[in-house]
Amino acid sequence: MVTRREFFKKVALGSAALAASGVEAKTSSLGFNKIHSPFRSKDKVKLACIGIGHRGEQIMNDLENTGLANIVALCDVDMGAPHTQKMMEKYPKAKRFQDFRKLFEEYGDQFEAVSVATPDHSHFPICMLAMDYGKHVYVEKPMGRTFYEAELMMDKARRHPNVVTQVGNQGHSEANYFQFKAWLEAGIIKDVTAVSAHMNNPRRWHTWDPNIYKLPAAESIPETLDWDTWMCAVPYHEYNKLYHYGEWRSWFDLGMGALGDWGAHILDTVHEFLELGLPYEINPIFLDQPNDYFYPMSSTILFKFPQRKGMPPVDVTWYDGVDNLPPIPDGYGVSALDPNIPASGAGEIKPSKLNPGKIIYSKELTFKGGSHGSTLEIIPKEKAIEMESLLPNVPESSSNHFANFLLSCQGIEKPRSPFEIHGPLSQVFSLGVMAQRLRTPLYFDSRTKEITNNAFANAMLAGLPPRKGWEEFYQL
Repeated sequence: MVTRREFFKKVALGSAALAASGVEAKTSSLGFNKIHSPFRSKDKVKLACIGIGHRGEQIMNDLENTGLANIVALCDVDMGAPHTQKMMEKYPKAKRFQDFRKLFEEYGDQFEAVSVATPDHSHFPICMLAMDYGKHVYVEKPMGRTFYEAELMMDKARRHPNVVTQVGNQGHSEANYFQFKAWLEAGIIKDVTAVSAHMNNPRRWHTWDPNIYKLPAAESIPETLDWDTWMCAVPYHEYNKLYHYGEWRSWFDLGMGALGDWGAHILDTVHEFLELGLPYEINPIFLDQPNDYFYPMSSTILFKFPQRKGMPPVDVTWYDGVDNLPPIPDGYGVSALDPNIPASGAGEIKPSKLNPGKIIYSKELTFKGGSHGSTLEIIPKEKAIEMESLLPNVPESSSNHFANFLLSCQGIEKPRSPFEIHGPLSQVFSLGVMAQRLRTPLYFDSRTKEITNNAFANAMLAGLPPRKGWEEFYQL
């Protein structure tokens, strides 16, 4: 494992060399001026879509349905495979690419923004390159896979203030966002001390053997797939179908498990509006059948956040796994399921005793809520009736998450989940994943951004050095 000092010494030296070489001039060229010239509201944003199958297809449809996007380019490492053919047929005039680097290099002056719907491990290099080219970025969550990927992405976004960024936790533009904000400002939500976040539906790896002792054996690479580019910057893995078509989410090396997948849809408003920042302790208090390769069958992870701006400390406890349920308070009632949860190849989310969501405990009130855009309820019902006359009016959203991004590209709105907002939450998840993987409590200093009780874990904040040929993406 590379040490943090060694990795970032290389990053710092690379950044200096990059600046000296004039590469940063990409964003001060004629192309930059074209990209950031003032938009008129009637203009459609010229969009290149990276990742066009499965979730990528859904995002493309959602962006187009706003009436604000003109899709001019398609990019996918598996271009021509059955799951990408639908979008290829729908946009026959769109320019096609299999390597995102060639998309930017050869066609970068023909579009203004990108959507990124690729595996977790590839978000970072694509977004970093897009920002260097001055492109607005819509990227699926989690924003980055490691702590320092998110750190570098936030830093890059600060260096390009004219670039709009939006992370794809869609509920951040729906009713839950506006309700939480209004209830907090009205003093309904105050003095929160604990939150239980739960995702207890089956995951892909729940059918796998946790006694695994090596990675899957090599299989023949499909003819349509550029596997080397699919791997991006992470250490090379021989192709196996258990990495592809969404299975990447199961592996420590490639995805962020249930926490990275669902945490952004459950904890986003809690984290932003309670200004939680980064935790000082991350404790994996329960792990069912952990192994060194893929995620445990169940996990309970405690995140301890300090006092902030007069608000009390908060313990956030994450529960995943089919039978790993949080304590249910009296008067909880029925668990809500957001009807707008996108379809997934992992199996549909079906109503159950406890659907994905959260329980929020304050000194005076208890709230229950679902995921995505689901609104909060005060429990028990008798207390909700008592509080009804005190609840403020909640404004409706002016735009869904996709329209908010495109309107922000046009300078009409501000993005609701930019890298500066979502980045610290992504880092919270990466710390949780590290605790799952190492199976030990971690103590974190948010001032120095270092883990203080475990040198190996501290080096893991940076992750493994990028694969040869991918170093440039880690240079600012």
